[in-house]
Amino acid sequence: MIFNSLPFLIFIVAFLPIYFSLKGKNRILFCLVASYFFYGWWDWRFLSLIVISTCIDYALALQIEKTDDNKQRKQLLILSLIANLGVLAFFKYFNFFADSLEILMLSVGIQPSFNTLNIILPVGISFYTFQSMSYTIDVYRKNIPVETDFLRFATYIAFFPQLVAGPIVRAADFLPQFRREVKFDWERFMAGLTQVLWGFFKKVAIADSLAPFVDQCFQMPDNFTTIHLVVGIVFYSFQIYCDFSGYSDIAIGLARMMGFDFPMNFRTPYFSKSFSEFWTRWHITLSSWLRDYLYIPLGGNRNGTLMTYRNLMLTMLLGGLWHGASWTFVLWGFLHGMYLVMQRLLADTITNTYQFLRIPNFIQVISSITVVYFLTCFAWIYFRSPTFEVANTIIAKIAAMDNLNPDSIINKFIFLKGVLLITFLLLVEITDFRFNYLYLTVQRPIFRLISFALLLWIIAFFGTFGTNAFIYFQF
Repeated sequence: MIFNSLPFLIFIVAFLPIYFSLKGKNRILFCLVASYFFYGWWDWRFLSLIVISTCIDYALALQIEKTDDNKQRKQLLILSLIANLGVLAFFKYFNFFADSLEILMLSVGIQPSFNTLNIILPVGISFYTFQSMSYTIDVYRKNIPVETDFLRFATYIAFFPQLVAGPIVRAADFLPQFRREVKFDWERFMAGLTQVLWGFFKKVAIADSLAPFVDQCFQMPDNFTTIHLVVGIVFYSFQIYCDFSGYSDIAIGLARMMGFDFPMNFRTPYFSKSFSEFWTRWHITLSSWLRDYLYIPLGGNRNGTLMTYRNLMLTMLLGGLWHGASWTFVLWGFLHGMYLVMQRLLADTITNTYQFLRIPNFIQVISSITVVYFLTCFAWIYFRSPTFEVANTIIAKIAAMDNLNPDSIINKFIFLKGVLLITFLLLVEITDFRFNYLYLTVQRPIFRLISFALLLWIIAFFGTFGTNAFIYFQF
């Protein structure tokens, strides 16, 4: 079940009144059953994976909490990691590594005799696996107490608003919220609904409207001119941002309507002045997860410059592989790793150059944002391309500068519509720093009425309606 579908609209309209009519464990149980129904709507067979993962980590965390023997605690943690990563590796990476091995063997003249399996990737497996792993790791580190109530823990893992595409919510933030009795709060409900509508605007009006233009660029790049492909890449940068941040907004908004608080997952990432800042603004819950459970355990920046660079590269390479079983995702991670390393290497030189040339601060900020955005778009080419061949074709066509005439842009209606919607998005995000629209919708009923009407009108007038799945469902 996806948010931008009629079945979900029926589901949520039926769910909320029943949810608020129940109390205590009955409400949590209903939420768990609804979450399993929500996930099972896609393919009920894969519910077993969530249930198995939940049972394993619940039982192992209890055992970790009971024992004071450090060796046994570590063994139990390793068992949990093997179980979670083993399932993830099988469903997400088995064919990838098998195909890569086959290509490698063929390149050295060996004819392999094995066949790969036709394995279906369960929706959201990367998200709930990371969420479950963080729980057992935190219990092992004694950062949080173990959850003894299986019902609460199972609902934490399967909670439907963020089940299939995040944000990745930590147990320390979410589990305690199940212990409080939530009553219907009109202001909280309206604030959540505002964020849900904003998320639908991003997804239906912007991301899905840009998708046809982007898809044709990456399907047949040879058919288009330099300027058309440049526009396609810029459009993709906003398509993936609006698609994913739109999902996060809907998930966070739904949770808020239900009485739960989720962490922010995006914060105007394309206004970042550095790549380290970018990763504190883009997919924040994954970035912080990789920092706390991978980068810092590897050593972080504690063991000298070279080891810091190694840890950055490993973190970003594995972050790229997390996004998908393809070498194009690995290269995307490599590029961002190199960006972070080069940023550290050149930071002092860039600062000294600005000071020597006496460049005004606002020009420094604008130039930094421009460079970060340009290099981010370059990496997006590999992220979006199905093969290296497609990515290299696009880069070669752009580098050739064969036609910069705006008249060569095909589908001018989609182009103008996309420019208009992106401009509106940027204006709202820029001015939100000053006016805090979410606060205004709660405090000022007239502003709430105006914003609701405007968003609904834009969605209805500019929206591209269908059953387009969210991009991050495949990750």
